[in-house]
Amino acid sequence: MNILLIEDDPVVLLGAEQALRLAGFEVTTAVDAKSALAILANETPAAVVSDVRLPDGDGFELLRRVRDLDSELPMILMTGHGDIRMAVEAMHEGAYDFLEKPFSSDRLADVARRALDKRRLVLENRRLFALVANQREGGLLGQSPAMMEVNRRIAALASTQVDVLIRGETGSGKEVVARTLHEASGRKGPFVAINCGALPETVFESEMFGHEAGAFTGAARRRIGKLEHAKGGTVFLDEIESLPLAQQVKFLRALQERSIERLGGNEVVTIDCRFVAAAKEDLQSMTETGRFRADLYFRLHVATIELPPLCERREDIPLLMAHFLQLAAERYSVPVPGWSEKQMALWMAASWPGNVRELRNVAERLCLGLEGETSATTEAMPPSLALQVEAFEKYVIEQALTACGGTVGLAAERLQLPRKTLYDKLARHGIVPDRHRAAPD
Repeated sequence: MNILLIEDDPVVLLGAEQALRLAGFEVTTAVDAKSALAILANETPAAVVSDVRLPDGDGFELLRRVRDLDSELPMILMTGHGDIRMAVEAMHEGAYDFLEKPFSSDRLADVARRALDKRRLVLENRRLFALVANQREGGLLGQSPAMMEVNRRIAALASTQVDVLIRGETGSGKEVVARTLHEASGRKGPFVAINCGALPETVFESEMFGHEAGAFTGAARRRIGKLEHAKGGTVFLDEIESLPLAQQVKFLRALQERSIERLGGNEVVTIDCRFVAAAKEDLQSMTETGRFRADLYFRLHVATIELPPLCERREDIPLLMAHFLQLAAERYSVPVPGWSEKQMALWMAASWPGNVRELRNVAERLCLGLEGETSATTEAMPPSLALQVEAFEKYVIEQALTACGGTVGLAAERLQLPRKTLYDKLARHGIVPDRHRAAPD
């Protein structure tokens, strides 16, 4: 996190450089625009501090050149009293802030620190967006141990064609898991999603198995059911726990025999589809109370994927937020918005009863400018103080590691912690420093 300092007055240059170094910053200096641009051609600092008037140019021209290199690189202008109007105009064109000479060392350090905090957040957002792009092709988004296990199971089960049961809370992403399984399976047929909770008993057989012409009043012609339509593909049965017992019997036979009879017909039709069922309830407990057939449960329970709630994989929240913001920005044709550290701290500490679906709604509101510094989630169901402190501590440590390129020693210095204490916190939070190392160019 280096600062490029540009000043032609040797006295001001020395004083500003010393003030920044004493505040803990690394500093590279230049005495004119030409030498500054030569430095910028080879490296990108975290912030630029420059005098408005230089021997070979002015702050406006340098600002434009800096913004061409990186539109989000913060630039702080130093100005004499007579140049304040020029500095204010430069801020309207994208400068971060300006300092009127003479200024105190503390004032310079404070402005530089705020600029670097902003830069750090920009770089973290970029890292997350790049990670989203890399992970989109390879399973579900997430770096938490729980999601790594989900992705491992998807990879192991996808090509086996075995039927799969997905267990997870409402909004945790069960259909996304099912679609990922289907896409990774190599099956060429369609993905057919059926919401068992929204399927009336009166049309169950017709929807699932199809019917022949004349099977009932209004059945003017043959209709192919969803199981037959899914030839060569995958049938996703969401909320399977909501199927009445009578329908469970009919579905079990199709599941076991891989064949059906259309309503009103006698012909046995072979079906070629893979079944992926999802439940938000504990099916084993339901079998014990007689609300779900044990034989169907055991038939589905061959291979299972447990999908954790969002509150159990909080380290995935920044990555998911970056993903949903990209999707929402594309959908509404708006620029991808950023977020403040306060917002991320609130999101990391929230209870998220609606899980990933609720997080996605927050991202959409943020894209539309409807999400403020607080959210309804954190206000409606505030987590405990201990949980908020833990979540924020983990977020701050990960930010420090990212800023220090994954180097634990430097992060410990930055956080003013003994190295052993930081290692203990890394172990407690399950943070892997290597994940925060900068990708090679």
